[in-house]
Amino acid sequence: MTAAPSIPAPSSQSVVEIERLSHSYGQRAALVDLSLHVDRGEIFAFLGPNGSGKTTLFRILCTLIAAPPGKVKILGLDLAQNRREVRRHIGVVFQSPSLDKQLTAEENLRQQGHLYGLRGSELSKRIDRLLERVNLADRRHERVERFSGGMRRRVELAKGMLNQPSLLLLDEPSTGLDPAARIELWRLLREVQQKEGVTVLLTTHLMDEGDRCSRLAILDRGRLAACDTPAAMKEKIGGDVISLTTRQPQRVAGILNDKFQLATETVDGTVRLERKRGHEFVPQLIEALPGLVDSVSVGKPTLEDVFIHVTGRYFRDDAP
Repeated sequence: MTAAPSIPAPSSQSVVEIERLSHSYGQRAALVDLSLHVDRGEIFAFLGPNGSGKTTLFRILCTLIAAPPGKVKILGLDLAQNRREVRRHIGVVFQSPSLDKQLTAEENLRQQGHLYGLRGSELSKRIDRLLERVNLADRRHERVERFSGGMRRRVELAKGMLNQPSLLLLDEPSTGLDPAARIELWRLLREVQQKEGVTVLLTTHLMDEGDRCSRLAILDRGRLAACDTPAAMKEKIGGDVISLTTRQPQRVAGILNDKFQLATETVDGTVRLERKRGHEFVPQLIEALPGLVDSVSVGKPTLEDVFIHVTGRYFRDDAP
């Protein structure tokens, strides 16, 4: 496991600023001394398995869990002291469905608008624009119960945008979506970011979603393990990733250290090492380990490799 990540100081463009935030449920720590920031116009992800703390952090940011004073700022407002004001400037799309299936797409949005105090022509204009944006204008009068999972997610996104937020928060937005619906969802998020100027912040356990983001924070058991762009994280790996499966991982690691002075990691019986032009090194490995290697693979670093590199373990759920 690497040392604690170095986090750049928040800029004047920071939409979210978190400084040494901790949160516990009884004796169980969900967040531990967490510091990071999200800049204006980013698509930023909290990436981690279940039990990493990302859902707790999401619930704090969307004001469902009270934040300690001075620990979290959104749009420059202390979340502990300005919860109602913050709510006016954020949109939230929860993982669990929040639509009334017996209502039409338009009726769901109108009902949401009333909760924000919107009425009349202004609300109608916003509904028209958003239904057009999510490609559901021609289905506006159909009940949501007839919609596919992807179409319902688009209605949820329109609901989250109805108050014209500066910050859009999404909890596991791709849950339950097929590949085509996920592609469409990400197209819409890009439009929201680029055309509306909205900062998008999401939680995810999917590596490919992390790769789509401007920056991401990797969370592990409530702690920040890394925070950077996906490309920068992978560059820190230092070459190709070579993975050896063997029935004697400790012996293999010892031989590699003695013969090649290689630093290795053993994770669940797999010996991993990082080396530039790894494919050229494989023959030497096999020769040095006669009869000890069951299989060997070489690949460019992925976010899964980054997670292993910074935590020393595989990306698996820790939730009780």
